[in-house]
Amino acid sequence: MKGSAFITGATSGFGLAIAKRLRSEGYKIIALGRRKDRLEKLANELGQTQIAVCDIRDKQAVFDVVKNLPKDFKDIEILINNAGLALGIEGIIDASLDDFETMIDTNVKGVVYATKAILPIMKERKSGYIINIGSVAGVWPYPGGNVYGATKAFVHQFGLNLRNDLKGLDIRVTNIAPGIAKTEFSEVRFKGDTAKADAVYEGTKYVSAQDIATIVSNCVNLPKSVNINTIEVMATTQSWAGFYFERD
Repeated sequence: MKGSAFITGATSGFGLAIAKRLRSEGYKIIALGRRKDRLEKLANELGQTQIAVCDIRDKQAVFDVVKNLPKDFKDIEILINNAGLALGIEGIIDASLDDFETMIDTNVKGVVYATKAILPIMKERKSGYIINIGSVAGVWPYPGGNVYGATKAFVHQFGLNLRNDLKGLDIRVTNIAPGIAKTEFSEVRFKGDTAKADAVYEGTKYVSAQDIATIVSNCVNLPKSVNINTIEVMATTQSWAGFYFERD
């Protein structure tokens, strides 16, 4: 019998799609997010779903969620560190320091909080799978990526270091780094400006949330003797812009 999958940022985008996919494969779902109405809708749709209305930036709340899980959901096999966001596209001189702090608290501290809260369960079970949702922005810079890209670089390196720390425990760790993907991500980045958000995807193709859920499923269903360290995935229409040169 399969255990539980703990998914942060489960109310939309990648997290929502991953929750639906893993539930269809027999996992119980622990869905964490801030929007109670969406979590309740998801639980009603999927069944065997425990909701956790929580802001991933709230350290005590995250640990309390894990501590107070019903017994039937404490058998956590999978942690999906998905909660994350980008805010703005301005250069670092003009960008908001408050936005920087929100991204750091969510994308960096949130991953650390959820991982630290859940690892004791996996250690006791001597089994588990941690999947961190990063971004190509953590590897490849672009104008306006500044702090967002830096937070995703942290996610990547944190996952690699986890692999070293967890040796001997049969706990797998994978970093999945998507490129352009159409979810609510851009709406959040542009603070509800749907015109700007839609322009990001205009005239091109992109990765879907379901594509990322499929990749997660493929990783989870590999033999337990196999660990995928990193997957970098971009739409076929996306590639690197090349180097920029200033000219006189």
